[in-house]
Amino acid sequence: MRLVAGRAGRHALAQLHPAQVQKLVLVATTPCFVQQDGWSCAMAAETLQEFAASLLQNHALTLKRFLALQLRGSENERELLLDLRARLYANGEPDVRALQGGLDILRDTDLRKQLAQITQATLVIAGERDTLTPMAASEYIAQTLPDARLQVIQGAAHAPFLSHPQIFMQHLTSFLGQR
Repeated sequence: MRLVAGRAGRHALAQLHPAQVQKLVLVATTPCFVQQDGWSCAMAAETLQEFAASLLQNHALTLKRFLALQLRGSENERELLLDLRARLYANGEPDVRALQGGLDILRDTDLRKQLAQITQATLVIAGERDTLTPMAASEYIAQTLPDARLQVIQGAAHAPFLSHPQIFMQHLTSFLGQR
């Protein structure tokens, strides 16, 4: 079985059942989303708190801001943003409680100590212009995991699979096809 994960929290399967996971792909992620002592390559805790508060006050406007952050700096940001907004609401309104729960996970999770225990070959994919998960976090993951390599997609922001799908898929299929 091969596992492709978009969040560092999905590492648990690789860690708990290493024989079932041959390879791991981490995309635009960080082991710790908020700044802490000794961890500056992350969002300020106050910024995440403000975002959570605004989600409760006006979730539609907050989601628009969040989507813009996903793509900020991408070469074709405007077109991608229109497409992503349409996709978000294609199945109705998002559940605000689920969104709040996701923010709680981002606030409370620190996986830095567990990284060294993940022994699977790992591809860390990062967007060169990502403002949500800094390049330093991707570099940290790639350096800390015992068998990892970092692939930076030039001109991409936080969603390289949307802004640069062909390049993203080339890196993904190349990595997954290696023995």
